[in-house]
Amino acid sequence: MKIKVADTFINLYFIIVCLLIAMPFVLVISISLSSENSLHQFGYQFFPKEWSLEAYRIVFEKPEPLIRGYGVTIAITVIGTVLSLFMTALMAYPISRSDFRYQRPLTFYVFFTMLFNGGLIPFYILMTQYLHLKNTLAALIIPAVMSPFNIMIMKGFLDKISREIIESAKVDGAKEYRIFFTIILPLSTPALATLGLFIAFGYWNEWFNALLFIDNDKYVPLQLLLVRILSQAEFLANSPMAEVADKLKFAQFPTLTVRMAMAIVASGPMLVIFPFFQKYFVKGLTVGSLKG
Repeated sequence: MKIKVADTFINLYFIIVCLLIAMPFVLVISISLSSENSLHQFGYQFFPKEWSLEAYRIVFEKPEPLIRGYGVTIAITVIGTVLSLFMTALMAYPISRSDFRYQRPLTFYVFFTMLFNGGLIPFYILMTQYLHLKNTLAALIIPAVMSPFNIMIMKGFLDKISREIIESAKVDGAKEYRIFFTIILPLSTPALATLGLFIAFGYWNEWFNALLFIDNDKYVPLQLLLVRILSQAEFLANSPMAEVADKLKFAQFPTLTVRMAMAIVASGPMLVIFPFFQKYFVKGLTVGSLKG
């Protein structure tokens, strides 16, 4: 009886936690489907007082830049995630091997870069003056390819792989590259899926590097495009010219609802993808703490 009461309490607790986590997202959807006037009169409501699709109409009024932004974001997310996972595993594998001569120096080098960096100005000069990556997709992919934090996480996972597996492969004549591609990578699927999710989120939400290095509209990712739209909308809504430009209706621009509609547009695909990686996500977070 006590066990059933405890299970009921635990289930109820997690139901409440899940509802609390979902409530902000539900509120964002509700605001995006409300009219601007109802928000000013009644404030934020979980159920719209006055329904309106005006915010989405404004966002999708000219779909070409939005579609192009989605294309750029999807491209850098897919290419960047695959490349980053490969480079991360390639770096983490040797420093996880206790028989590698330079394991400690390289591990310290990776860890050191977590604490110190060259700063924004040297980074900008390197990307533009030496690598000549301004206005290229590579400027959005390369800076995030190698993350020392991800390398250390991957190293911790690879440390748990039995050395006997590697030794037996060597006895059968397998070389290091074959061991890495046919044994290590398949065994690392949970860790790769977990890191891949983190990396994909990072690339999907990328806008700061685009702000620094992208001037050509052809390479503007989705997040930077939405930031620009929102900034221009707020400027026009608060501009003194809005008072005399009634025909343009800048003063009545639905800034609040457009902001939430853009948040839904930007985050929607990742919310759909996340459930498919959930089983790997949980296993990848817990497997490193288990013995055996």
